[in-house]
Amino acid sequence: MSTSAPPGTPSPAPVSHPPREPRAVTVSFTADALHLVLVDGREVFAPLTWFPRLLNATPPLRANHRLIGLGVGIHWPDLDEVFSVRALLAAE
Repeated sequence: MSTSAPPGTPSPAPVSHPPREPRAVTVSFTADALHLVLVDGREVFAPLTWFPRLLNATPPLRANHRLIGLGVGIHWPDLDEVFSVRALLAAE
C-alpha cells in the first residue's frame, strides 16, 4: 500500500501558525510611566498620560492589578481599567 498522493494531486498548503500573543510577566510603575516586562524579555514603558485613570490613581490603586489571559491583558478592578499588551505595543 502506497502512502503517496496520486500523480497530479496538489501538495497540501503549509500549515501557518498564528503569531504568538505578547504577554506581560510583571507590571510596575515609575513616577510617570507604566512599566511592563514581557515573557520574551522586552521591557515596555508607556507614559501614564496615555491612561488617565492610572495617572489619577493612588499608588495602592495602581498596585491592585492582575494579569489576565496568561499575561495578554492587565486588569485594575478598582479602577475599571483593562487593556491588552498587544494594544499597548501597537500604540508605541
